[in-house]
Amino acid sequence: MFFTDGRYTEQARAEVQGARVVVERKAPLTAVSDWLSGTRRRNGKRALRLGIEGEHLTVAERTQLAPRLKPGFRLKEAPSLVEQARMVKDQEEIEQLRAAALMGASLFDRALEVIRPGIKETEVAAEMEYAARQAGADAMSFETIIASGARSALPHGRASQAEIPAQGFVVCDFGVILAGYCSDMTRTVWVGRLTREGRRLYEAVREAQEAAVAAVKPGVPVDEVDRAARKLLQKRGLGRYFTHSTGHGVGLEIHELPRIAAGRKDILSAGMVVTVEPGAYLPSRYGVRIEDTVVVTQAGCDVLTPTPKELITL
Repeated sequence: MFFTDGRYTEQARAEVQGARVVVERKAPLTAVSDWLSGTRRRNGKRALRLGIEGEHLTVAERTQLAPRLKPGFRLKEAPSLVEQARMVKDQEEIEQLRAAALMGASLFDRALEVIRPGIKETEVAAEMEYAARQAGADAMSFETIIASGARSALPHGRASQAEIPAQGFVVCDFGVILAGYCSDMTRTVWVGRLTREGRRLYEAVREAQEAAVAAVKPGVPVDEVDRAARKLLQKRGLGRYFTHSTGHGVGLEIHELPRIAAGRKDILSAGMVVTVEPGAYLPSRYGVRIEDTVVVTQAGCDVLTPTPKELITL
């Protein structure tokens, strides 16, 4: 049963498959609880367990739902059945993700045209997002990250009113939603005269990212991919500056299973689509991140992000 209200009548009938669409005047959560109470009566005295998704049902909604249910219901957090099923994409989905990755990558060309000292990070992001809409994107996958100078040391430094400095790194992390599927990529460029230390940092991250991509194969535990990136950065004396996981699944949502991180034991299999995005962030100075989206194949992996990773200076 799929419960909604009159605002989504046409959309629900066009998009919902495998379920009966119920359009109610009352709030969907109220309609659900009334329907469940009727189900309880039809099942007599047998106790019923109602599975809820803790990732999506708020505490307020649970508090609203529980007292409306008749006695005999037990609320229980359900396992991630849908999320587990979505880890492996079919060929049609992979082609949709490939198209999204290609469109997303085209935005980097626009970024390279507008990044210059003195322009605001938000202006760069706006130019990229306008180009995405012109190209036919449904929306951005997430709030565009343009982080320059000392702000490039912030792993999630969303575009601010800060101006691009005369010298330093600019981290560009962005993606589009195309036909419902997300893209995700990161490239880092240098503005001004390149320093030896800046080049060393960039090359260490690039080598770590390429080592992690090379580790992506069916049958490999995801923590081995994370270890491949972390091991190389540790060898370069940068291990403590890599402060997040190496990647995540991507599909209908920008963050899906599996998570590519230390201690995670999911096994890669053909059809999974994941990001590989190690970085190194020197507090109050600068940071570098490089990210590709890759699909696991029968023999290894296919990189969907077409953009080269050599250091670009502007």
